[in-house]
Amino acid sequence: MHIAEGFLPPVWAAVWTVFAIPFVAYGTYRVAKYVRRSPERMAMLALAGAFMFVLSALKLPSVTGSTSHPTGTGIAIVLFGPGVTAVLSTIVLVYQALLLAHGGITTLGANVASMGIIGPIVGYLGYRVARQQSGVVTGTFVATVLADWTTYLVTSAQLGAAFPAGEGIGGMIGATGNFAAIFAVTQLPIGIVEGVIAAAMIKQLLVVKPAVKSKLGVTT
Repeated sequence: MHIAEGFLPPVWAAVWTVFAIPFVAYGTYRVAKYVRRSPERMAMLALAGAFMFVLSALKLPSVTGSTSHPTGTGIAIVLFGPGVTAVLSTIVLVYQALLLAHGGITTLGANVASMGIIGPIVGYLGYRVARQQSGVVTGTFVATVLADWTTYLVTSAQLGAAFPAGEGIGGMIGATGNFAAIFAVTQLPIGIVEGVIAAAMIKQLLVVKPAVKSKLGVTT
């Protein structure tokens, strides 16, 4: 759900940039802490980032000025939590904006806020609940689906606030609903498919990488 370069009014681009900065700063601290304590985790960070880059680059036309696609954040959420996910998302979004013309630099704050911050936070909360009830693999599916769907809802709200359908809050809410309805056609099934892929990947990692079991607290 990358919002295209120059599509947001400057004031909204600035608002979302200011919103994103402290989360990315905290995530940077978390990444540095991970690397200092366990340099071998760089490989897992690279894996999570690559997964995110590839999946979120698979774009389908959707709302004017945006696209529908997987977010790829599920693996990072499960392995490292939402703070690190914010940093990986920012790196991925910068590269995609510069190399693929997917998203943009002026809209980077908005895209990071939706895909790298709010979506992963909701996904992580869902993961914690689902994991307690049904285990890591099911938790990964829930985290991924919730992060994906939340990302598209936040993007809808960002577009609705920037381009309201009428005066006041009602116009913003109406526009948000219109954007969300269009996104839903592609994003609802995309989120489910992405959840299946992420869950399968975590399941395989638990088999071939004992260190992942320790990281996730899996005892069996």
